[in-house]
Amino acid sequence: MSLTSIKLAHPTKQISGTVQLTGSKSESNRALIIQAISSGKVKIQNLSHADDTVLLTNALNVALQIDDQVKTIDIGPAGTAMRFLTSYLNLLPGDFVLTGTQRMQQRPIGILVDALNSLGASIDYTQTSGYPPLRIRGPFQQSATSVNIKGDISSQYISSLLLIASALKDGLTLDIEGELTSRPYVTMTLDMLAEVGIQHSWQENSIHIAPQQARPSTLYIEPDWSAASYWYAMVALSEQGSIRLPGLKKNSLQGDIAIAEIMTHFGVKTTFEADAIYLKKTAIASDKKLFDFKSCPDLAQTVVVVASALKRDVSFTGLETLKIKETDRIAALQNEIAKYGAVLQEDGETYHLHSQHVQDPGSLTIETYEDHRMAMAFAPLALVFQQVQILEPHVVEKSYPTFWDDLRKQGFALT
Repeated sequence: MSLTSIKLAHPTKQISGTVQLTGSKSESNRALIIQAISSGKVKIQNLSHADDTVLLTNALNVALQIDDQVKTIDIGPAGTAMRFLTSYLNLLPGDFVLTGTQRMQQRPIGILVDALNSLGASIDYTQTSGYPPLRIRGPFQQSATSVNIKGDISSQYISSLLLIASALKDGLTLDIEGELTSRPYVTMTLDMLAEVGIQHSWQENSIHIAPQQARPSTLYIEPDWSAASYWYAMVALSEQGSIRLPGLKKNSLQGDIAIAEIMTHFGVKTTFEADAIYLKKTAIASDKKLFDFKSCPDLAQTVVVVASALKRDVSFTGLETLKIKETDRIAALQNEIAKYGAVLQEDGETYHLHSQHVQDPGSLTIETYEDHRMAMAFAPLALVFQQVQILEPHVVEKSYPTFWDDLRKQGFALT
C-alpha cells in the first residue's frame, strides 16, 4: 500500500469473528538462519510474509551466491536481519558490505561487532564507528572460545551469537554480564535450536553450545503474538468485542504471549482452545498500577495507547531499549498521545501515564515515524474516537502486511 495516509472509523464500535495471523517474524528470522547454517537439512512451515522476513530471505540468497565480487547486502529497516547477518556472514567465504536505511545506520551495533572481532572475525565500519554499514570478510578463523556480553542491551546481539555458535569449530561460551533483559527472546532462540537437535547448557550467566550439526527436521512457525497484541487492544477498546485467533499456543516460545496476562487488567479475557485463542471483552476488575516490559518491550506502545484511551493512570518500567528501535519509541509515544490529552512522564527508569485530560479530538492524525508498531498501536483508537488518520500506513508491511485488510473485515471503515 503506497498511500500517504489512511483514515479509520468504526461505525458500530463492536468487533467479532476470526483473524488468521501471519507467522511470527521473530521465529521466522531465527528459522531462516538455522536453515542456512544447516545447509538445507531444516525445513520451515508457515514462514512469515512480513517485509523483514522477505528482506532476510533475499539477503541470504545473495550472500550464498559464490563469486569474487564485494557483495552489498541492504536489509533496509530490518533490525533483526542486521543483527543476525552481522554474525552469520562471518561463516561464509566472501567480502560483504552490510547496510540498511538511514535510521538503521543510526542504530548501534558496536557491542556485537566487538564480540565477533574478539572471536576472530574481520569486521570494519565503512562510515561511523559503532554503526552500520559494516565490511565483513569471511570465513573467519576462530581465535577464542568465549565472549562476554552485557545482558541489558539488545537480546538480538545474544541471539545472533547463539545462532552461529554450533557452526564454530570450537563452539562458543557466552558469558552474560549483569541482568538479562528480553530473556524470552534468548530462550526462544535456544528452544528453536533444540528443536533441530542443537543442544546447549545454561548455568547461571553462562550459555555454552558445542560444535554440532542440525538434524533433518521441520520448524513450524507459530502465528505472531506481537500481531495478536493489536487485537487485544481492539477488544479492550471496543464497546463489545470477541476475536478468535487460530494457531496461537499456550506454551508459546514467544515472550509477547505476556499480552494475555497484561490485558486481563484492561478487561480482556483469553481462553486457550485446542488450536486457537479466544479473546472476549469483560468488565475491568483491576487497579494494577505498575507494568514491567523488560521481557516484552514490543508490547509497550500497544499497552500505553490502550491505557490512555481507557483513562487509566498507570506506570511502566523496562522501556530502556525503546529509544534505539525503529524510532525513539518513547519520544514518539509522548508526541502522539499528547494529541488527545495524555501525558507520558519520564521519572528515571519509570514512566508515568496521566490520562485525566484525555478527550476525543474529533479527528486525530498520528505520525508513524517509519515505525510499524506506531501505526498498529494507534489504529485501535478508531474504536474510541470519531476518526483516526494514520500517516504512512505502508509501514505495517514490515511485520503484519495484511493488517489494514484484517481491520476492514472487522467493520472498520478505511478511506
